[in-house]
Amino acid sequence: MKLVLDNNSLFSIMNPKSIAAYLFFSIKADFIAPEFIKKELDKYKEECLIKSNLSEHEFKIRQKEIEELIEFFEESKYDAFLTKAILSLPDPKDAPYLALALLTNSAIWSNDSHLKEQSIIKVYTTKELADFLINQEL
Repeated sequence: MKLVLDNNSLFSIMNPKSIAAYLFFSIKADFIAPEFIKKELDKYKEECLIKSNLSEHEFKIRQKEIEELIEFFEESKYDAFLTKAILSLPDPKDAPYLALALLTNSAIWSNDSHLKEQSIIKVYTTKELADFLINQEL
């Protein structure tokens, strides 16, 4: 299974005590994400530090570990799918995730209800992924 991570999933994974972090390291999936998600992580770094209770040094180490397990895609790779993605979603800010999923025939890991409003790509919430793991479906 291939899973596109959105920014909130990545932020949750940065907290080593989160369910998302446990899932990230437990499920058998290939994780992918738009390249810009790294800038989003930098932008919200302070909030992630507070929520994760990690020191700056621990955060950098964790970020490197996690980013090594994700394949990142430049917009130029999925831009041919952006129009379709924008037209399929109520929030155009979510379009890169959907476009990347379309390009790679992947599902999306997101707790964003806007992404669930489209029907062309499967979107899994953290709870759904946890349920699959518990039922040994992943």
